[in-house]
This record gives sequence, structure tokens and C-alpha cells, in this order.
Amino acid sequence: MRHGPPFFHSRRGYHHGSLKETLIEAARRLMGERGASGFTLSDAAKLAGVTPAALYRHFTDRSALIGELRQRGFELFTQRLTAAWGDGAPEARIAFERMGLAYQAFAREEPGLYTAMFGLSSSFLPADNSFQSLLLLENAATAVLRDCGVNAPDGRTLALQIWAISHGAATLASAGQLASAYCFTSPEVIVQDAVNALFEAHIRRGFNGTGGNG
Repeated sequence: MRHGPPFFHSRRGYHHGSLKETLIEAARRLMGERGASGFTLSDAAKLAGVTPAALYRHFTDRSALIGELRQRGFELFTQRLTAAWGDGAPEARIAFERMGLAYQAFAREEPGLYTAMFGLSSSFLPADNSFQSLLLLENAATAVLRDCGVNAPDGRTLALQIWAISHGAATLASAGQLASAYCFTSPEVIVQDAVNALFEAHIRRGFNGTGGNG
């Protein structure tokens, strides 16, 4: 769990830029501790050490504050996945497994950002940061399928399927549902097994359909 950053100080001496960043960090902490609906703007202002009125100088409402967190979350998320992918070295399948580990690590280490990323209703649109994450996942999945000999891979569908599984596993882990005596496993194991099965299904489909080469 993230703790208060060193810049949670008294309200005296704030300037325009640092106040905004402090409010964002306060919301990030509250999101991680209480969830998407567990805090108000007044809570964020109190944690940041300012009056609620000061908050409205930067954010029109709670959705705007969470939206800022969401955008920053997807930016960092995409950076982490890009670094894990590492241009597909030494081979695409190994690099893709690193991405899966990076996904679960991000959800575990950044609960505030991760909650903000999926706490608002939105779509994967080209202008949205979330689309870049999806595009990266799609391109990586396509690279794996091509390495396996599939000439016309459906990387978009596979990417969405993998994202759904990854998000579900991360959400269950966050809620403590994977740590019970009845179901003791890790999200990484769940995702790896499911992703392997999905890849095998897409590879078979590629070879049995018009996109196959075998």
C-alpha cells in the first residue's frame, strides 16, 4: 500500500503547480485505500492539507480528478508494458510472458492508479491513452502468432481476451479472493495458463482456417 509522499506538508507555501500534483497524489492514495467510490473531493482536499475551494481551481469535479489519475495511470502502464516487451527479445513468446508479469505487478503496486484506470466508463478510442496500451498488447500478440506461423492472426481479439483475463485475475487478487484456503494461487499462474490456452486456440484456428499456412 502506498503511503503519504513527503510533499504532504502544510498548506502554506503552495504554488499553483505543486498544489495540483499534491491533490493528484492524495486522490491516488485514497483510490488505493478506499476504491473508486470511497472518497469525496473534500477527503482529497483534507489529505492534501487544503480547503475544498482550493481543489476547484484545478478540477471542476470528482470525475475530472479521477480522469487525470486515469490518464496518468495508462501512461505509466503503457511504459511498464513497453519496457517488459523489450521489442520482443529474445523471442516474442518470452517477451509476452514478461508483459503478463508486468501487468499483474502494476495492478499490485499501483492500486490507486489501477482503480482509476478502470473506475470510469470509457471506450478504447485512438485519442485515449488506454488505446495505446491495447495497441501495444495487440501488436505483441500478433508477433507471437506470426512467430508460430499464423499468416493472418486476429491480434485484436486475442489482445482483448488476454486483457479481460488479466484484469479479472488482478481484481480477484486485489480483493483477496485468491489467497483463501480453498483457492490459493497467484494471478500470474492463472493468467499464464489461460493465455497459453488462448494462444494455442488461435494458432489452431490460424492453421485450420484461411489464415493458416499449414
